[in-house]
Amino acid sequence: MSNHGYGPRELDLDAPSAARAYDYYLGGAHNFEPDRRFADEVRAMVPWVANVAKLNRSFLQRVVRFYLDRGITQFIDLGSGIPTVGNVHEVAQARDPEAAVVYVDFEPVAWHSAQTMLADNPRATIIQADVRDPAGILGHPDTRRLIDFSRPVGLLVVGVLLFVGPEDRPAELVAAYRRELPPGSYLALSHLTDEDADPALRADVERLIALYRSANEHVHSRTREEFASWFEGTELVSPGVTFLPDWRPDSAEERDDVARPLGYGGVGRV
Repeated sequence: MSNHGYGPRELDLDAPSAARAYDYYLGGAHNFEPDRRFADEVRAMVPWVANVAKLNRSFLQRVVRFYLDRGITQFIDLGSGIPTVGNVHEVAQARDPEAAVVYVDFEPVAWHSAQTMLADNPRATIIQADVRDPAGILGHPDTRRLIDFSRPVGLLVVGVLLFVGPEDRPAELVAAYRRELPPGSYLALSHLTDEDADPALRADVERLIALYRSANEHVHSRTREEFASWFEGTELVSPGVTFLPDWRPDSAEERDDVARPLGYGGVGRV
């Protein structure tokens, strides 16, 4: 596996982190001055960046509730970042205290912060691992302790594959996870896009990609066709591949006309 597109694994509080900047965009408290400075710089150049983060988080929460409605009570969240501000275990365990959640992230502060936050939660854990290692993640002792692969699993790959470059074959990566999911499981994906954006928004996306590259975080925008192909081997859940706020919205208040065309989301049933 190449290292292209990923920041350092070492704990470095002086360099901005995409995971911690995302936490900052969401209003979380698990971030540091370099992260806030970087995030504010991005927001000054790309004002909608926090809006996309919030649409992505809202999509994640709706998917978790959708999974729960279908009897799914065990979840794997790849590239979870710092599990705060309405993350999976909060949504799932509010309805079912016995719901099991395995978070996965490689970023050291995300891992350390989550370990502290989840220390008293026997039904949730975080693994420090690279999402490009399906065998290592699915076979990890903590995964096997909490996830029963004889029952359906809710897999969440939300807002992480934009950091996976083409050289790491994201379609094959998604397929490797899907093949290990029991029948009746669900796969949720979301991703950055700009193919339906107007020229001004598309220029903003290019600025965003350049700013993240300057912080050693390589971001990729993808088309609907490529994104939809990652659901091969599943049955797409209605309404299919949509812009993030259009996937089973809770209310009209979730719509954001500026950020709306900048993220795709979808869910498939295995």
